[in-house]
Amino acid sequence: MCEEHQSGAGVGRRPLLAMLGLGAVTTACGSSAGDDQRRASAPTTPDAAGGDGGGSGKDAAPVAEPDMAVDPPGKLTGALRSSDFLVYGEGPLEKGAVEKMLDIEGVQQVEPIALASFYVDDTQVTCAAVDPATFRRFTMAGTAQTPEVWNRVAGGEIAVEPKIGRKLQSKDGYLEIGNDSDSKRIHVGAYAGLLPETVARRIDAVVNVRWGEELGMKLGNAALVGLGSTSPQKVRKKLQAAAGDGASILILGPNFDIDAKQTVVLSGGSVAQAVGSFSYRANPDGSVAPDPGWVSANIRSMQMPIIGDVTGHRVMLPQLKGALEEVVTQGLSSKIYTYDGCYVPRFIGRDPSRGLSFHTYGTAIDLNAADNYRGIAGAMDRQVVAIFKRWGFAWGGDWNYTDPMHFELAKLRKA
Repeated sequence: MCEEHQSGAGVGRRPLLAMLGLGAVTTACGSSAGDDQRRASAPTTPDAAGGDGGGSGKDAAPVAEPDMAVDPPGKLTGALRSSDFLVYGEGPLEKGAVEKMLDIEGVQQVEPIALASFYVDDTQVTCAAVDPATFRRFTMAGTAQTPEVWNRVAGGEIAVEPKIGRKLQSKDGYLEIGNDSDSKRIHVGAYAGLLPETVARRIDAVVNVRWGEELGMKLGNAALVGLGSTSPQKVRKKLQAAAGDGASILILGPNFDIDAKQTVVLSGGSVAQAVGSFSYRANPDGSVAPDPGWVSANIRSMQMPIIGDVTGHRVMLPQLKGALEEVVTQGLSSKIYTYDGCYVPRFIGRDPSRGLSFHTYGTAIDLNAADNYRGIAGAMDRQVVAIFKRWGFAWGGDWNYTDPMHFELAKLRKA
């Protein structure tokens, strides 16, 4: 990714875009993702307005995706909680971990969730599969106290941070759950501020647990921990002992926790599943160091036509070789004149708040960077683009904010 090279809810249902902050809640309808101030009436039918999320008839929770719905959350009960730690593992936390964490002095609440990331264009979206009735207590006050948001999540829609939703929502009101060719789509039900903002984003979107299962998320691989007035530093080591050595224990504070082990679990389609999950350490320069075991199992080097030796993910390299061999066969070798990187583990723009670059996984490659930088149509030969697409690659030139040097694996095929 290429900053470093840079010079329906098909029945007429409208999304409730709840713009939630410190002040009053406002709603906007329609699927225009970029209009901050576009105002419209709230849903016109009583059940679309959300009610209190309980009962039936006029107060029933809206259900956009009946097959993916869970029981409505009902009224908000219990005190709101601070979200002080994110405990996060590649797989389910150790047996009894939640109970052990609750036994730690100073811990007020532990909320088990499933957590995974997917990409839309070049944007990493970290999504939690939650119980809407209990998870809401860990969110910002305006969000927690707005029943429409949680009714929509229970009804099978996705709630997303406003910035993410405006940027990534499709014209018909959906969010693609990954760039893979076989990724699923979920209708956007609400824009909502979730956890208090931190330097490094932790949760950008939420779905219900049924969607989590459908997306192959690992239920119980993460938990939010609320402490109240207790200092996080006093309980961090105890949380690590309770959750197990394999878990990441992240303080959800204003500064990026560079000393903590981080974890990434990918969700989406078949490519995401093939890439695998891993832990990593962040470096001060914005690069990252993936777990050596994951690197050993997945990162390889292979000699390629035209561009020479390439280091990347084992599932990507054979398809890259097939694409480049076809480029040669078609007499287009001269159209690829520089190779500008594949496996480069780092944050996007070397900024932790922007998430991991595709190049961290070794499934993306940059070509002809000098005249194919961000935001332009680029000079990449369109016959070369077509060949790469046939070999299962998506092209950054098709993104809303174009990146025409960039190709990434989006579909598995036999080389």
